[in-house]
Amino acid sequence: MSPAVRGVGVDTVELGAFAASLGEPGTRFATAFSATERRQCRERAEARGVGRGAATARADGPDARTSSSSDRSDPLARHLAARWAVKEAVVKAWSSALYGSPPPIAPDLLVWSEIETVCDAWGRPAIRLGGEVARQVAATVGEGARWHVSLSHDGDAAVAFVVLEGQGSG
Repeated sequence: MSPAVRGVGVDTVELGAFAASLGEPGTRFATAFSATERRQCRERAEARGVGRGAATARADGPDARTSSSSDRSDPLARHLAARWAVKEAVVKAWSSALYGSPPPIAPDLLVWSEIETVCDAWGRPAIRLGGEVARQVAATVGEGARWHVSLSHDGDAAVAFVVLEGQGSG
């Protein structure tokens, strides 16, 4: 069998609301991003002028707090928002590939940090899966599943578009 498009997903994130949620104590976003995602976003934000302290406070783990995270021009929030859009778009693409079948992972048991956006040395994004998400994608779509991703942020929104390619006719 030749590879075929099995699913597509798209998601948009409103930056102001995301930045405000990012700064809330106990937010689900505190654990939604892998260490690699937080580091890459922090590095990109620092390259665009966010100070190390502010970027680190918002990107590094469950105790992240900030009082200025609602700033829509915050580069760190912009990069994290785009990665959140990728996570949502991955789930949508995978779900469309499984149309008519129950989800292999209950939504409340999904570990969001197992869906990562990683960038190469030139900033080009790719999707890397880990843990139970990787196991279930392999079981339901095939070991050779490939993900194609495009993400952007402009104005007050971040957007991601994901295509899932796998064996079969979809």
